[in-house]
Amino acid sequence: MRDRVSKDTRLCISLSGRPSNLGTRFHNFLYAELGLDYLYKASTTTDVAAAVAGIRALGIRGCGVSMPFKEAVIPLVDEMTPSAAAIDSVNTIVNTDGRLVAHNTDYLAVVGLLAAHGVRPTGPAVVLGSGGMAKACLAALRDEGFEDLTVVARNPQAGPALAAAYGARWLPGAAQLRPSLLVNATPVGMAGGEDAQELPAPRDVVAAAAAVVEVVAVPEDTPLVRLARATGAEVVTGTEIAAVQAAEQFALYTGVRPTDEQVRRAGEFSRAG
Repeated sequence: MRDRVSKDTRLCISLSGRPSNLGTRFHNFLYAELGLDYLYKASTTTDVAAAVAGIRALGIRGCGVSMPFKEAVIPLVDEMTPSAAAIDSVNTIVNTDGRLVAHNTDYLAVVGLLAAHGVRPTGPAVVLGSGGMAKACLAALRDEGFEDLTVVARNPQAGPALAAAYGARWLPGAAQLRPSLLVNATPVGMAGGEDAQELPAPRDVVAAAAAVVEVVAVPEDTPLVRLARATGAEVVTGTEIAAVQAAEQFALYTGVRPTDEQVRRAGEFSRAG
């Protein structure tokens, strides 16, 4: 992808509980395509405070933040932009001369992809999960006009609190629900996990949905995506969300906005590795 790295090369990283090559390949593809002296590396940590301190101290230009760190980094940054502050969730940190500014590009990606797939607020919507990605999805649904919202989360503190913040109801399980739109904002189905081959909701709940949003990006064809496609649902995949939000991150890190065609090819390249 690049023939040399120098002292002037700007480094961007990601922090994720389960790092993958998806973002690494996406960003490095575009750096090469656009002739930018940047390098991107996926990372994980058991000490998020030290990791964020390292971003500041080492002059790391940007950091993508994934589960389970989206809320944990909030007290560690200097500024929350409106996209992050509105939902108390961070997926992007930009470092400018030691000042760490937090953004959330997940929200922008979900809003844009709901419109692109023609998903309209015509019935009840269910969001599985209570973490930072669930917040981004709920905010996007609320702002797109969805009024009948249910949060399904096992955590008896986080679940009800999240539901109350977005005018939704909370349930600990989804078995009795028949949503028009089902959103999986949990890691169930993610490669490498114990539940990689599991569905995040019962089969009849998935089968009832006319549209499904999957936030898990690796693999692209999670068990949820496969079942939803088999039942004829409109599907927004996690790889689509990852590509759109990564393009927004790329622009924040570099000041360069790639074209839609470049984003498409970077997405294809990232999924091929």
